[in-house]
Amino acid sequence: QVQLVESGGGSVQAGGSLRLSCVVSGRTFRSLAMAWFRQAQGKERELVATISIWSGGTTTYVDSVKGRFIISRDNDKNTVFLQMNSLKPEDTAVYYCAAAPSTVAVTTTPHYWGQGTQVTVSS
Repeated sequence: QVQLVESGGGSVQAGGSLRLSCVVSGRTFRSLAMAWFRQAQGKERELVATISIWSGGTTTYVDSVKGRFIISRDNDKNTVFLQMNSLKPEDTAVYYCAAAPSTVAVTTTPHYWGQGTQVTVSS
């Protein structure tokens, strides 16, 4: 059974930084494309960033986080990261890690989800 466990959420003031981590177990991490989604209260879940299968692989970002967030992966540690800089109050949401066998799949229909971690940014 594939498990995704996020950590690193918390509360921070605007302009601050947080680093989210997601550890994957139960399946060969190297065979999974990874993504971070977020869901703010009262809003639909939003795709934030994706990274393709290989370490140093292709990344994509939603326009609202470009230049501020960085997604990366460490295939030796079965971990995907989301470095979030210059945080804004509108980044406040529950952040979810997701995985699938391809970038297209993780973008549209992720096969696996983490439980989510809360990020709160105060002004």
